[in-house]
Amino acid sequence: MEKLGLGLGMDLVWGERIGFERGGPGRPTDQVETFLKRNAHEYDYMFVAFQPVDHGPLTPERYFPAYDRIFELFGPERPRAFHHTMLNTGSPETYEGSAVADFTNALVERYGFRWIIEDLGIWSLAGRSLPYPMPPVLTEEGLRLCVAQVGQWVRRLDAPLSVEFPGFTEGGSFLVGTLDAFDFYASVIRETGALATVDIGHVLAYQWLMGRTGERMFEGLDALPLERCHEVHLSGCQIVDGRFRDLHHGVLLDEQLALLEHLLPRMPRLTGVTYEDPKFGADGALVPKSRPNAERLFSIVRSWKEYGRAV
Repeated sequence: MEKLGLGLGMDLVWGERIGFERGGPGRPTDQVETFLKRNAHEYDYMFVAFQPVDHGPLTPERYFPAYDRIFELFGPERPRAFHHTMLNTGSPETYEGSAVADFTNALVERYGFRWIIEDLGIWSLAGRSLPYPMPPVLTEEGLRLCVAQVGQWVRRLDAPLSVEFPGFTEGGSFLVGTLDAFDFYASVIRETGALATVDIGHVLAYQWLMGRTGERMFEGLDALPLERCHEVHLSGCQIVDGRFRDLHHGVLLDEQLALLEHLLPRMPRLTGVTYEDPKFGADGALVPKSRPNAERLFSIVRSWKEYGRAV
């Protein structure tokens, strides 16, 4: 596997300061443009997470102007990927996905996405989007359905699919079923042939939910399909009243970096480590509180890329 290095992940919501402008053909906001002009050179690849512009038709031409500009700013010939939010890989329902497949493959053709990422989660039920993806149903039947859902997307997409370990939010989501989430996830990856994306915050949130805090956060990790891990994500997290919160606010925890350093030598097929959803001001600079651990992350990834080890 090609070792790319440090990735930038951006979830750009339409109509927000860190996002795309509404109206007209669509374009990144001035704040996003300033950030990329100032910082794109720090990153080796980039992904954009899909956000629908509105409830209108799912046609790729509606997204081309905004995506054309964001990738031009990052560097038109540099590697890029796409974080989907419509594959619904953990859904207990079955549905016909040809429109989503056609839309996605049109983007792959235009932008040459190296891979597609999607959380193993329930993104919608009965056609209605959830505010945050729920974990899959952790039962044998839930596992069978997840294998079927992921397997169909592996076959239908024109780029490799990397399935992300699901998020677990104590007090914000709930668990159905008693299977171990690490074993469940590994079974989906190995039975479908999909690649694996390990989100460090998601893993730690599950460990906290299971009572494995502090030094116990390293327990049970060998059950993850580390030999299939293609990408690692880190986004801003916080521990609030003993509960782990994946807030995507840009500030990385020491625990996230410690777990990253623990896992890096155990992932022989790893392509890159992505800093997801950095927060920055109008001048394009990272918010001050996020800088110390962001700089630590950059140093860890540089050392891994150059020497095959963390520092």
